[in-house]
Amino acid sequence: MEHVILLDESGNALGHQDKRTVHTASTPLHLAFSCYIFNADDQVLVTRRSPRKLTWPGVWTNSVCGHPQESEPMVAAVSRRAAYELGLALDEVRLLLPRFRYRAEWSGVVENEMCPVFTASVSAEPRPRPDEVDAVRWMAWPAFLREATAAGSSYSPWCQLQATLLAQLGPDRRAWPAAPSAALPPAGHALVH
Repeated sequence: MEHVILLDESGNALGHQDKRTVHTASTPLHLAFSCYIFNADDQVLVTRRSPRKLTWPGVWTNSVCGHPQESEPMVAAVSRRAAYELGLALDEVRLLLPRFRYRAEWSGVVENEMCPVFTASVSAEPRPRPDEVDAVRWMAWPAFLREATAAGSSYSPWCQLQATLLAQLGPDRRAWPAAPSAALPPAGHALVH
């Protein structure tokens, strides 16, 4: 059974709650992550969420998202979800946006997360789980940025916000500076090692 780590406004852990019960009209603040996965051609993997997902079903978004479990290092959580949802083993997982936070609503269901953003590389093709991911595609980074940040974009709200922030890091993703793990919310920092 998966759970989410509940947070206070400063990012400290308050305990945990069953993932199946946490996303409601009054979702408590909790810890999550997002990752943008690139291939050797510097294309980013974008995914369409399964229509069976509770939040943002059938919506295009970044490569993979999820929630770390208690005592699970953040990088291990990112790697676990990429393997589970996409059948991918990640290389070079790096922290980019340690303090990203958002709140969004879809049909009465709220997402309310401190959601550090990572990047990673792969050398294989994804094998998505249909109950998690409905479709995948590789995109050139500039084309993805144009789509995700355009007015009326159909990407998930967190992906739209993250894309805007990642664009500010510069056009060459290999030159993006890695953020120090100490900059994570305290609950995430405790899960680094």
